[in-house]
Amino acid sequence: MPFYITTATKKIQNLKKRIKALQGGTSASKTVSVLLILIDKAQTDKKTTLTSIVSESMPHLKRGAIKDFLTIMKEQEYFEDKRWNRSDFTYTFESGSKLEFFSADSPDKLRGARRERLFLNECNNIPREAFEQLEVRTLEEIYLDWNPTNEFWFYELQNERDDIDHIILTYKDNEALDYRIVESIEKRKTRKGWWQVYGLGQLGEVEGKVFKDWSIINEIPHEAKLVIRGLDFGYSNDPTAIVDIYKYNDGYILNERCYQKGLSNKQIADLIGNLEEPQTLVIADSAEPKSIDEIASYGINILGAKKGKDSVNNGIQFVKDQRISITKRSTNLIKEYRNYLWITDKNGKILNKPEDIWNHLMDATRYGFSGSMPNKDDKIYTDFHQDIVRDCEWENI
Repeated sequence: MPFYITTATKKIQNLKKRIKALQGGTSASKTVSVLLILIDKAQTDKKTTLTSIVSESMPHLKRGAIKDFLTIMKEQEYFEDKRWNRSDFTYTFESGSKLEFFSADSPDKLRGARRERLFLNECNNIPREAFEQLEVRTLEEIYLDWNPTNEFWFYELQNERDDIDHIILTYKDNEALDYRIVESIEKRKTRKGWWQVYGLGQLGEVEGKVFKDWSIINEIPHEAKLVIRGLDFGYSNDPTAIVDIYKYNDGYILNERCYQKGLSNKQIADLIGNLEEPQTLVIADSAEPKSIDEIASYGINILGAKKGKDSVNNGIQFVKDQRISITKRSTNLIKEYRNYLWITDKNGKILNKPEDIWNHLMDATRYGFSGSMPNKDDKIYTDFHQDIVRDCEWENI
């Protein structure tokens, strides 16, 4: 698809101060606009420069800014494979200028070479200390972007410095946005907290987060035990979502394994069969018994989640009672965790029902934790079931 010079792009181009702070709502073209500007500058540099694009983790970069960068370069027919270093995540332009991607959790990179330009993508998820280390090693300009879900270090920084241009962008600044996305955004106008942040791009506190206080960890410890997998079906509109659930000490670790549209049941079975410990029990959405039977016919150990009255809320409550960690590579899971909300009415009252959005891996997690309960003498009765049945009345989940 072509990349348009949107109102958002023009507004960002007009910023003159050293730090260009881009607060904004969903689909406001913040990231793509900054990438377009940085690509143009690197291509037309009279002297060679280095531009660093930084986010909270490499998985986040690969599925976000790196993917967007490569898409822009290829769609605009700028990309030359020989100039892209896949191991270092750097691109060297014909001008000699270089653009590099790295994560804020790499201490050696934070204290590394100086650069001319810096872009901190979704900087509200990056510690201030990381910003400080990068800022003092940046010679020319710095771009920051974020969704203003709550106050963070930028709002202190804004009161301390006079070299900041701060603007607010919304979906209305992005003329390239598909009308269906616009309609989806505007359907949420009655949700005051959500609309304040994601619709209007204004600082707020997105009310009604379903889950809180989960930790993000680098790796799965060797001592952790894979106990079950959760599966939420998708196809054309929604992704198939698969999450591994590990038991570790007195808590659980979640690791995203699949988040992909268009997968057939055979492809799902092949994917699971090629994962580590392929005979691990899979608990899937029981609303699709035909899919479960077909996947089972390929040799996958799979059951449907038991459902009943208040099954969703009881399952959510059980998950909330656990100590949960997420691997940093689970970027879609992290995004859903941060955006999975209770429904609010037109008066802003939180209702006891989760929104049907940002819920694919959340549902897979719930199925994994509160799925069907095999009989104790069944060969697939696992330590996981033995561990949690003491705390949960399965017939009510």
